[in-house]
Amino acid sequence: MSICQCEGEHLQERRFAIVGHRAISNGKLNLNDLAGSGGRMDVLVRAVNSALFLSHGIREKTHITIHMMGGEGPPRRIWFDGAKVWGLHPDERAIAGQIGKIMVEPTPARGNWIEHQPGIWHSGGDLSVTLNEWEKEDVQIVKLDADGVPFSEQFNKSIDNKIGFILSDDKPFTDEENNLLEQKSKSLSLGKNWIQGHTAIGIVHHLLDTIIDQ
Repeated sequence: MSICQCEGEHLQERRFAIVGHRAISNGKLNLNDLAGSGGRMDVLVRAVNSALFLSHGIREKTHITIHMMGGEGPPRRIWFDGAKVWGLHPDERAIAGQIGKIMVEPTPARGNWIEHQPGIWHSGGDLSVTLNEWEKEDVQIVKLDADGVPFSEQFNKSIDNKIGFILSDDKPFTDEENNLLEQKSKSLSLGKNWIQGHTAIGIVHHLLDTIIDQ
């Protein structure tokens, strides 16, 4: 299934992908303990909130894929499409509740996206599968990395119509993930300090909004 849902090539599509190295992929999600028994599921939930929601609306040209790599059972990905999602509210418990409903379902095969409800799909697979999907759709892939090239030095008014940003949770990328990202992405920095993922997503939105509005 193609992840792109563009209605016009002149409009920029933004994608985010965050890897939850300990986030449980199957079973019952305890909404009262997202950080502990959920394997820092709170980090992924906040990323979804920052990626999709405005103060009074939703970013329709934005997608986010969360990677749940922990717990028992195969890794699972959940993809949220801002143009199609409904019934999702901008608070951690509501977003986690939607994730929890998916987690009790069998994990689909790698690369096989199954629609759970409008605008929310899930699939098996890890970061490598997501990157391969993005490559096939000509997405400009960026790894957010405090040690990368400054963001402002790379972008001006001419930004690719499809751009995707890769983040990790509170753990660094594994050596395998870093090797993969070195081959498929460029590393850009939002500053010398390592910041939380949901904050990084908000800064990226601000910077790209500013560039496009100039």
